[in-house]
Amino acid sequence: MSDRLAKVLYGQGKMQERTRIQCVVKSTFSETRLVPALNDILIANPSPADVSRFRMGFAEGVDISDNLRLTDGRGSSIEEKETMPYKKYGTVTRFGNTPYDIRESLNVWSSGLWMSTATGSTAAMAAAGGKPMDLPSKDIQYYIREHIHEHGMDVLPEVVDNGFVRDGEQLHMRWNSQK
Repeated sequence: MSDRLAKVLYGQGKMQERTRIQCVVKSTFSETRLVPALNDILIANPSPADVSRFRMGFAEGVDISDNLRLTDGRGSSIEEKETMPYKKYGTVTRFGNTPYDIRESLNVWSSGLWMSTATGSTAAMAAAGGKPMDLPSKDIQYYIREHIHEHGMDVLPEVVDNGFVRDGEQLHMRWNSQK
């Protein structure tokens, strides 16, 4: 270890680019950008005994060339929803006054959501049941911890519980717990 540290200090170390993960927390009146993490983040209820309830899905830009009448940015209005083909736009939300459709939406009751970069996928994520990733990967892995599955789900739990946010995609979560 001391040899490696000395090489880095004297400019002989090897630099490697790594993906970092950042979480943006939005509330009604504010937006907080958390410090980017190198390994992983856990999104969970602050009380370990409480269930974390949230809705998650992938945010995809809405094509406003579909003659949609968009509101002033404070949310979807009845008028706006009436102009959207329901099958195409199920759940519309906004970030920075830009409308997004939330696809592959899922209601979750669990002990939280673990997300990791490739760097963090070989430790806690792998121990929790995730998959180790190649270090150069720019994807983000997610794992729903101790998911309480709905009776009669169409999809197998292992397909839903562990997945990837590919480079360029955005995962959207709406926290439904009281805390």
